[in-house]
Amino acid sequence: MRMMNEFEAQVISDLSVLKSQMAGLMGDGNGGRLADLERRMERHEQNWQRAKGFLAAVSVLFAVVEVAVEAWHRH
Repeated sequence: MRMMNEFEAQVISDLSVLKSQMAGLMGDGNGGRLADLERRMERHEQNWQRAKGFLAAVSVLFAVVEVAVEAWHRH
């Protein structure tokens, strides 16, 4: 077997680093940083939907209060 030159050794070293970085990013079957990011995004979207629902309910409540106040002022 022939010896590697300096360029080939550098390529093998860089590929090893890339492999370890990809393992950290994608995970080793238990999820990695991308899976964590996906979970955080799902929680954020769920919280955003709750906030929008709450604001919709509050706006309906304000509309009902406004109608009641207008009706009270007319009588």
